[in-house]
Amino acid sequence: MESTNALFIQLAVVLGLSAFFGFVLKFFKLPLVVAYLLAGVFLAMLEAFPSLGYLLGIGDFSALAHLPEIGIAFVLFFVGMELDLKEIQVLGKPIVVASLGQIGLSLMAGFLIAQLLGFAVVESLYLGVGLSVSSTIVVVKMLLEKQDLSSLYGKLSLGILLIEDLVAILLLMVMTVGSSIFNVGLQANFPLLMLVLKGSILMMVSIFLSRHVLNSLFRATASSAELLFLSALAWCFVFVAFSLLLGFSVVIGAFLAGVALANSPFHYEIQGKVKPLRDFFVTLFFVYLGSQVTFSELGAALPLIAVFTTYALIIKPIIFLLILGAFGFRKHTIFQTALNLSQISEFSLIIMIVGLNQGLVSSVGLTAMALTGVISIIISSIMINFSKTIYRRLKGFIGFFEHGKFVHESEMALEESGIKDHIILIGAHRIGGEVVRYLNKEEIPLLVLDFNPKIIQKLISQKIHALYGDIGDPEILDFLSLEEAKLIISTAANIDDNLMLLSEIKRRKAQAVVITRATSIIEAEELYNAGSDYVILPETITGDFLTQILKNHWPGLSYFKDRSERELERLSKNKLAVE
Repeated sequence: MESTNALFIQLAVVLGLSAFFGFVLKFFKLPLVVAYLLAGVFLAMLEAFPSLGYLLGIGDFSALAHLPEIGIAFVLFFVGMELDLKEIQVLGKPIVVASLGQIGLSLMAGFLIAQLLGFAVVESLYLGVGLSVSSTIVVVKMLLEKQDLSSLYGKLSLGILLIEDLVAILLLMVMTVGSSIFNVGLQANFPLLMLVLKGSILMMVSIFLSRHVLNSLFRATASSAELLFLSALAWCFVFVAFSLLLGFSVVIGAFLAGVALANSPFHYEIQGKVKPLRDFFVTLFFVYLGSQVTFSELGAALPLIAVFTTYALIIKPIIFLLILGAFGFRKHTIFQTALNLSQISEFSLIIMIVGLNQGLVSSVGLTAMALTGVISIIISSIMINFSKTIYRRLKGFIGFFEHGKFVHESEMALEESGIKDHIILIGAHRIGGEVVRYLNKEEIPLLVLDFNPKIIQKLISQKIHALYGDIGDPEILDFLSLEEAKLIISTAANIDDNLMLLSEIKRRKAQAVVITRATSIIEAEELYNAGSDYVILPETITGDFLTQILKNHWPGLSYFKDRSERELERLSKNKLAVE
């Protein structure tokens, strides 16, 4: 009973601190991940005052012992569901070269820096490995919040992170080779062979269940939201447990569990149900990460912290700019990708803890890596949050890294459309998908902008004017002929993107009617004040639609006769999006 009480008190303190810092940082428009890290650092500071920590009931941090790892599992579960392996294959070569090239250069740089600062050879190697990987959980969280996971730079970032995580996991397995679950000594005698064999088993089980079991399972449970939620959690945890039994990490198991659902018609529903639980455990993870800072070792670790943090925030992005620029990606794409990867990973801390337990890493090295992680993640998160402003100021410098002579096939060639009195549609997914179909059917001049290469390829194949690009890139607006448009529709959910669009329309003195999208009444008011002629609020439109149906069809309600069959047919044809 006492342990249960202590757990509740600890969670109350942890979540209370997170909410407090989140409330403060909200006024500065900073990402919540910064608030969580600061809450963790504050808890770490309490170690200098043991009596205060004991009074608050958080002296042993037992609430942060295992719960944060569940957050990692949920994040990778989401990532797996969003992944389209065919798209990753198209980007395979630049992803592999960029990730392995950066790992090699950063590992050597980290090793040499640590050696120059007086660390032992083996510990320097551990520090080099820690410096070379970026944080999957931070980047994915930021991409999800900004709804950029399907963008080209989102796909590049995710692909590079997956390669880095795989390398980190392989290194962890090499460092912690244990006995096989089959108890026949194969793991100890043939570690590489067993790694390949068990990895193949894990993949084959995931593919088999995805094709022959999971769709039937979720179709049977879809009628009950509660049962669907429970079944999704059960699938995630069962497959993670299976992964752990084979010697792989929670990250690998959760990711493959998500990949198995990537093509499921129920994955949007599952994401909606699991998201609040994911956010709760992710909060605990970042608080835990911040709490790993040891202030007693700060003085000895400070030189390494300063150099490693500078390297992570400046040198690593430059490496990615050079490599991705050489493959022909445009400057906006390489900038966003490089900025996403400008921190060190949670794996860095795990690797250092493994080394510490084996007596190969000192507490100074662990403290240096922990604080470098906290500082780099905080600064990187802020930079990603304000990436559009940073890009506008640095685009001249970033242009140096653009190849110029050729463009990667995923970057659609930007050519003047030559159309006038047209409609510009920004975002062809879901809401925009129906609009595209109607305008194309009526042969109304249309120009579509979207940052999902898959959608753009589909539109171009239908002979629809379409450009690949992000509305956050000011240069992309030059190709939209804003001044010649009659109507501009933005279905982008990010209010900053819509505000920037309205500002640019006003600056260019375009006379087009402008329709934008908002996610709340407050955002809608802000967009109207900024010059939007009409703001789409999905909930309001839904209410108006239902009201109109009742006005037109009451009391006979003929509209609904055989309606379910027609709606099911529409859904089966994926009418919600251009994909």
